[in-house]
Amino acid sequence: MSEHLSGWGRTTTSIAQVQRPSDETAVEELLAQEPNIIARGLGRSYGDAAQVSGGVVLDNRGFDTIGPIGADGIVTLGGGVSIDQLLAVSVPLGWFVPVTPGTRQVSIGGAVAADVHGKNHHLDGSIGAHVLAMRLVTPTGIHSLSPTNDGELFWATLGAMGLTGFVTSVTLQLLRIETDQVLVDTDRFGDLDAVMAAMIERDEEFRYSVAWVDCMTRGSHMGRAILTRGVHATRADVNDATLRPPRSSKLAVPFVAPSGLLNSLSVKAFNEAWFRTSPRHQEREAHSLSSFFHPLDGLREWNRLYGKRGFVQYQFCVPHDAAETITNAIEYLSTSRVPSFLAVLKRFGPASPGPLSFPQPGWTLALDLPVGPSILPEVLDALDEMVLSAHGRVYFAKDARLGPDKVNAMYPRTKEFLDLKQRIDPDHRLTSDLARRLQLSGK
Repeated sequence: MSEHLSGWGRTTTSIAQVQRPSDETAVEELLAQEPNIIARGLGRSYGDAAQVSGGVVLDNRGFDTIGPIGADGIVTLGGGVSIDQLLAVSVPLGWFVPVTPGTRQVSIGGAVAADVHGKNHHLDGSIGAHVLAMRLVTPTGIHSLSPTNDGELFWATLGAMGLTGFVTSVTLQLLRIETDQVLVDTDRFGDLDAVMAAMIERDEEFRYSVAWVDCMTRGSHMGRAILTRGVHATRADVNDATLRPPRSSKLAVPFVAPSGLLNSLSVKAFNEAWFRTSPRHQEREAHSLSSFFHPLDGLREWNRLYGKRGFVQYQFCVPHDAAETITNAIEYLSTSRVPSFLAVLKRFGPASPGPLSFPQPGWTLALDLPVGPSILPEVLDALDEMVLSAHGRVYFAKDARLGPDKVNAMYPRTKEFLDLKQRIDPDHRLTSDLARRLQLSGK
């Protein structure tokens, strides 16, 4: 059946045939027959990574089994299982996902394809560091992979956005927890330098760390921020030591908001209110897993707030010694007056061995930018140049507009990836709108 598909940012749409196989044989047959094909999970990549115009998209939700969780926290589950579904089973048993992005509405196969990271990358790395094994169907066959069994293909799959094949199952090491709560420290900072200094000084004391940054302020208060850092609460830490899974949200944005609702004035007003109502300093406040890890999941279809033109999420990372790029980017945004409704700053730890995995040691900044201002393309191009000059890179899972000329500089192991892709996909069947745009199909 033909469907219109787009990423979460709602900026790029294409039409493709959508198939939902439920066993590896069916996937293998489709990959051997179709000339242009890509896997898709829950559609939470922001750009065009999980769609292929005129081709075939394989919906992974037919692979929805969750195996028993062992006493050691090891579980094997289908690639179409969402983090939400996994937590519904694992949290009551005292287990949490080792790495989670900002939404739990992500499939495990999609999480592997994007090698997702979370608020704990500075200590725990991306999800690939916790994947023990996976099953991958490619145009040339079915592979059982692990770091020691065809490790080259295993690591290449992490961050490749589906371009090595269809992940049917993942064996994952979960994280032991005693309660469904997180003890959170919150601090408010009047400028960017102060919050970055605080993160450098004490982040290693907390498993999780993230800063909200105001990109609309200038002068001495440029980049003012709210820093939240947390650890999982033990039974001794809280009075109500429960293990309840996250609840599904009953609230949703019922319609696409009028274009221009999120503009420089409304975003500035929101940022002012958010900053003023946040505590200056608060220690060890108990938060639920949902409110700390997945606050945006409290409002379904929240991407509709950006209007029919959608939004671009621009996320980049730079090395530790290029921290000034974060300052320069925020200063440039505040001067250009392009509104960023959400700006999230984190620190990255060691990189994954995957040639297309995004994180590298240093800093990462993610920006939500409504489509609308005529200057936006110019601003994004200027940010690209800042990132390139700092030997940084942008995140394919968020990208919707990068050009192919910048990919090799940002990801210097691209040729290594394409050589491997030639081995498992010699006819270049695995492709996507993103792969075509960035010339990552191998054609």
